[in-house]
Formats: sequence, C-alpha cells, structure tokens
Amino acid sequence: AEALGVRYDIIDVEPAIAAFGDMLAPVFTGREPDASEENIQSRVRGVTLMALSNKFGPMVLSTGNKSEMAVGYATLYGDMNGGYNALKDVYKTEVYALARWRNGLNAPVGLGPVGEVIPERIITKAPSAELKPDQTDQDTLPDYDALDAILECLVEQEGDPAALVAAGHDAATVARIENMLYRAEYKRRQAPPGVKIGPKNFGRDRRYPITNKFRASKTKS
Repeated sequence: AEALGVRYDIIDVEPAIAAFGDMLAPVFTGREPDASEENIQSRVRGVTLMALSNKFGPMVLSTGNKSEMAVGYATLYGDMNGGYNALKDVYKTEVYALARWRNGLNAPVGLGPVGEVIPERIITKAPSAELKPDQTDQDTLPDYDALDAILECLVEQEGDPAALVAAGHDAATVARIENMLYRAEYKRRQAPPGVKIGPKNFGRDRRYPITNKFRASKTKS
C-alpha cells in the first residue's frame, strides 16, 4: 500500500474473533479445532471490509485467483467477499508472472509509480492462507506449477485425467485435484464476477452441477 501510495487503516479484528470463539464454545465443546475456527478469522475480515464499504462507498475487491477457486481454496463469506475479482481467471503461476512484470516497469503505464511496488518477499515466500501458525498452501495442495498444469488440462482443455498421468503426474494427486475441482462448484457459484482472459472461465464457459452424482453414473457407464 505504501509503495503504491494507497491510504490504509489498521483494524484489530482479534476481539471479534475471540467473541465468536466464546459464543461458539458451548456447542464446539469436545470437538477438535479445525477449519471451522480458522475460517472465522477470514469471515470477520470479510464483515469488516463490507462495513467499511457500506460506510464509505468503495467496492470490496475479492482476491482469489483461478487456482484457488478451482479447488475451493477460499472461504465463503470471508476472502470471497466482494463485488469484483480482477484475478478470477488468472492462475497462481500467472499471478506471480504479473507481479514480476509490474515490478519491472520502468516507464509510466496507467496509474501508479514505476518500479517495484510488490515486495519481493511477498512473491518468494511460501503461499499461505495465514489462518494458523506455519500454515502453507502446500500442506494440502501440490506446488502451484504442478497444480496449474493439472488444472489447465482439466479446465482449459477439458482433458482426460489419464493423459495427465501418462504425462508423468501422480495418479492419486490428479484424482484428488479433479475431485476438489468438482466439489468446489458450489463455492464458485457464489463468487463475484471478474475479468475473463482464458478460453474457459468459471461461471460462463465452464458450468457443472453443484451435486456430483452424475460423476458416479459416468464412471459406472
């Protein structure tokens, strides 16, 4: 924000997160902490941003990229909050490439200063939802080079998983990613609109049922 000259405020959301924890404690008793508690943090941030939007007028922008939305790596009513998503059709590896391109600008193009505006540490650090200590995306996903290659085949090319396995991808990983892709349809139906840059964007070019029984029927046939 400072590099771009953008005004920002720091708001402590911890009291709200703690209040939700206290409120839910009686019904969560005896259950191990999991994503239920982690997602409260994201949703509190979402409520906070929407309150600021209502009060002052600017639209909230959602930040999920195509890789994350493909596998459901996003929190409904949390980081998915927003009226528009500029990265909706941009894979994670493309986000990195865009960041490096933007940092390499040495002449004015549009608005904003020239040169590095995205700190290198943001590009090189392990990607994380940052909802618990030492969490990284690769705890539950393959690295983004591999993930995006799988997704581009399944989504953009409507390819066969068997072709990915033949190309050297791990069969169990391909099957898991394909399953995550179909299961996340219900989230994508509730995602804000965004830019279309590829042949198969979610919501218009690629549409599947939210329920998945058709997959079992296809397998049996």
